[in-house]
Amino acid sequence: MLMPSTLALLRTVFEEREERRLAVAIWATTLTVGSALGPLAGGVLLQFFDWGAIFLLAVPVLIPLLILGPLMLPESERDASSPLDPISILQSMVALGGIVYGIKHGASEGFDRGVLGAFLVGALAGWMFVRRQLRLPVPLMDMTLFRNGTFSGSVLINLMSLAFLVGFVFYATQFLQIVLQMSPLSASLALVPGQIMAIVVGMAVVPVAQRVPLHVLIPVLLAFAGVAFLLVASMGSSLGVMVAAFALLNIGVGAITTVSNDVILSAAPPAKAGAASAISETAYEVGVVLGTTVLGGLVTAYYRAGLQLPTFLSDIQATLASETLSGAHYVASGLPGDQAQQLMQQAGGAFEGGIALVSWVATGLALMAILIAWHSLRLPKAQPAECH
Repeated sequence: MLMPSTLALLRTVFEEREERRLAVAIWATTLTVGSALGPLAGGVLLQFFDWGAIFLLAVPVLIPLLILGPLMLPESERDASSPLDPISILQSMVALGGIVYGIKHGASEGFDRGVLGAFLVGALAGWMFVRRQLRLPVPLMDMTLFRNGTFSGSVLINLMSLAFLVGFVFYATQFLQIVLQMSPLSASLALVPGQIMAIVVGMAVVPVAQRVPLHVLIPVLLAFAGVAFLLVASMGSSLGVMVAAFALLNIGVGAITTVSNDVILSAAPPAKAGAASAISETAYEVGVVLGTTVLGGLVTAYYRAGLQLPTFLSDIQATLASETLSGAHYVASGLPGDQAQQLMQQAGGAFEGGIALVSWVATGLALMAILIAWHSLRLPKAQPAECH
C-alpha cells in the first residue's frame, strides 16, 4: 500500500517531465536494488544474529519516516473516492491465489485435478474481477487505463522484468550458499557487482531515454536479460558465470524499471496518477510472485524429477531430501562425511540441471518480451509528447 502512494507523489511533486523522469529513476533504482538486496541482507543477518533480527530491519527506516513524513510529504491529486469494494478484493485474491497455487502444486505434485481446478478457479475469478471493474462507477482497478497500448505494454514489461530478477535471485542464492557452500556474507559480496550495475544504469538511462524511442530502447534492455539467462544456460552455473549473468540482468532490469514506470505515470492523466501507480505496483508484486512460482517452481520440479537418491537414506530422509535442495542439505548435515558428500553431489547436480532448464525458458520469455515491447511501445505519430 505504501509503494503506489510514493510513485503517485512523484507525479504531483515533479510536474516538469525531465525532473520527474530523474525522480522516477531514483525511485526505481532503489526498488530494483532493494528487491535484489532483501534476500541477501537476510542471509547476512542470519549469519551473525538470530532470525528475529530480520524484523528489525525496517525500524531505523520507518521511525524517521513516521516523524518527517507528515511534515514534508505533500498531498497528491485525489482520485475520485468511494468505499472499498470487498467483492473486488476477494475476486482479485482468489484469482491470483488460484493461479499461484496451481503453479506451486504442479511443481511439487505434478499436473493433476488439483492443478486444473486451481487454474479454472483463478481464471474464473479473474474474469469476474475484470467484468466487475468495468461496471463499477469507481473501480478498485481502473481497467480503462489499459486501453492505452503504451501503458499496457509498459506494465507487462515491468512485470516480466521483475519476474526475471526475482527468479534469478531465488535460485542463485541457494546455489551459491548450498551447492558452492559459500557463507551468506560471501554470497552477498559475489552479487554486489550486479547491484552496483543496477544503480549506475538506473540513473544513466535517463538521458538515453530522452533520445532513443521506447520501442527501440526497451527491447535492447530486455536483450541484456536474455543474454544473462543464455549465458547460464549455455555455459553452466559456475560462480563466474552467475556473477556475470546477474550483472547483465541488472543492467537490463535496472534501466527497464526506470523507463517503464516513467512511461506508466506519463501515459495516465494526472488525476489518475494514484490508479496508475497502483497498477504499476501491482505488476511489480505479481512479477515477484511469478518469478518465484514459475521460475522457482520449474527449478524445484526439475530437481525433484532428476534427483537420484542414494540407497542408504531412510524413508524420512529420502522424503526430506527430495523436496528441496535445502532439505537435502539438512539431511546431509546428519550423515557421515562420505555419505553426505554423495548426497550433496546428487542434489547439486539435479539443482544445476533445474537452473539450466529455467535459464533456457527465461531466454525464450525474454525474446517474447522483446517482441511485445517492439510492437506495443511503438507510439503513433499523433500521440502527444507527454506519453513519449
